[in-house]
Amino acid sequence: MKKLLFVVLLLAVAAPALAGQAATNTGCGLGTVLWGTEADGSVISQSLQATTNGTFGNQTFGITSGTSGCAQPDNLIKNDRLLAFTADNLDLLARDIAAGRGETLDTVAELLEVPKAERPAFNSALQGNFDKIFVTGTETAGVVLDRIAVIAL
Repeated sequence: MKKLLFVVLLLAVAAPALAGQAATNTGCGLGTVLWGTEADGSVISQSLQATTNGTFGNQTFGITSGTSGCAQPDNLIKNDRLLAFTADNLDLLARDIAAGRGETLDTVAELLEVPKAERPAFNSALQGNFDKIFVTGTETAGVVLDRIAVIAL
């Protein structure tokens, strides 16, 4: 009898804490949109959310597109032209950033829609942080653009 009372007491104390974790247990996706809200943290709701998300495989799409209750990272580069240009001209971009000026750097600023009046400060910020943008020398274009976004945008 004492064991049963202890289990009931433990569940009563732990239930509010467990209910608050529902949003982080299942993440985002169609299942979370259909079956749950932050206020509903039941095991059944979480199971339905996880099963729906797993069955339809929609969390990756939601994260990539910023839909289904998913949010994209703040520094995600969304410009395909910018990514392609940077990938094709990474060495030239590194040279221009080191110099603080150049045609490749101007093109990247244009694709990032940096106003012309702010470009000298943009170029200077990148030049001053060259070692934070190109740490190993083997960075991909996406990594370089993410670092540029964090530093200068």
